[in-house]
Parts: sequence; C-alpha cells; structure tokens
Amino acid sequence: MASSNLHHELKQRGLNGARLAALLGVNKSSVSRWINGKISAERVPDVERVAGIPRHVLRPDLWPASPKEAAE
Repeated sequence: MASSNLHHELKQRGLNGARLAALLGVNKSSVSRWINGKISAERVPDVERVAGIPRHVLRPDLWPASPKEAAE
C-alpha cells in the first residue's frame, strides 16, 4: 500500500498516525514507517481491527481482494 493510500484511508475514518499508534499501543514512528512503506504482515490484522481498513486494502500483495471486494 502506498503511503498516500494509508494516509487517505486513515483520514477517511477520522484517524491519523498518532491516533492509530495509540490504539495499537505502538510507537508513532512505527506507524510513520507504515505510512511511508508497507505494514508488516503480522500487524495487518491489528490495523484492520482497530481502524476498519480491510486487509486487502492494506496489503493487496498478501490478501488479494475477492471479486466482490474488488467491485466495491
């Protein structure tokens, strides 16, 4: 996921990197790295759970969208 996409997805949900970090109990610099790169595979379920961003949006390279999800 490109940095602008994660930033955009968080913004759509009324979140920012600092809030996501607080919700996950991680350092803000970790979230900053995710925004500027890729979220580690082991963190995707946590981000999905607290931010409501589907895993296929966070890491489509690992979790491709189903045909139904792709149509949404």
